[in-house]
Amino acid sequence: MISTNLPLTDIHRHLDGNIRAQTILDLGQQYHIALPAQTLEELRPHVQVMDNQPDLLSFLAKLDWGVKVLASLEACQRIAYENIEDAKQQGLDYVELRFSPGYMGMTHHLPLAGVVEAVIDGVQQGCRDLGIQANLIGIMSRTFGQAACQAELDALLTHKTHITALDLAGDELGFPGTLFLDQFKQARNAGWHITVHAGEAVGPESIWQAIRELGAERIGHGVKAIHDPKLMDYLAEHQIGIESCITSNVQTSTVSSIEKHPIKDFLQHGILATINTDDPAVEGIEIQHEYRVAAPQAGLSEDQIRTAQENGLKVAFLSEQEKQLLKNQALARQHEVA
Repeated sequence: MISTNLPLTDIHRHLDGNIRAQTILDLGQQYHIALPAQTLEELRPHVQVMDNQPDLLSFLAKLDWGVKVLASLEACQRIAYENIEDAKQQGLDYVELRFSPGYMGMTHHLPLAGVVEAVIDGVQQGCRDLGIQANLIGIMSRTFGQAACQAELDALLTHKTHITALDLAGDELGFPGTLFLDQFKQARNAGWHITVHAGEAVGPESIWQAIRELGAERIGHGVKAIHDPKLMDYLAEHQIGIESCITSNVQTSTVSSIEKHPIKDFLQHGILATINTDDPAVEGIEIQHEYRVAAPQAGLSEDQIRTAQENGLKVAFLSEQEKQLLKNQALARQHEVA
């Protein structure tokens, strides 16, 4: 269960993986884009996982219709705002939204810096209107290669004070982290935090690489760490956060079943594992489901679930002052309920 006297966070949530099916229909109609279906129920199988996918890339294909309707910067701003609405509706106190400007802009050749600005505007407006705290993580989509990733990074750097961290996502097998050493050096020089998708489609070596060569402070997914005892020790000792996404890892067939998800082992080992959604609209789940259904099915006790919730704030890309403020707000809320 969710502890109401603690801040509720989601620190691994893709903005471009959380586009509402209704919004896809609306934007398709507005911009005269042919969709595979014209009703919500008929569209869902095209944009949402109905059965576990054979691999990560099959899962990622479900995101494509969402970005195909992003025909303007106004559309990008809309989905950014709606992401904040969704976060607020789910009771999140703090959310880190990550997005790939190249992926969002690719279908309609939108200017990358414009996409970044539109996302920032939508998120900031949502935070002002709804009273929720959010930070943005820029993603380089490794699948498009080094030059495209540099273009994404350049666009993100034009608004560097509004970006908190850099991430690397996409085809982990075909495009290893070693291809992007220079880009991560630029990000660190900009004062950004670093989180990297690793140990999802490739083994523990990709996690070591993310930490040692890219400077990762947190690891996205990281499920393959379970196969390397030395890595498990290192993650615990150096307090490197693991952004666990339980349902997502089952749907992508990264783990064979929810019962075999390693988050319980991570927590027992003293690793700062956290509970997150990943791509909630595509998965058909939300943060409440991950705490109330997925985490217990993965074998977590109530105490372990609480620890994971505490870890979410502990490894969040926030100052200690900001973290304390969120703690105070959660305690005040608890007193009001009492």
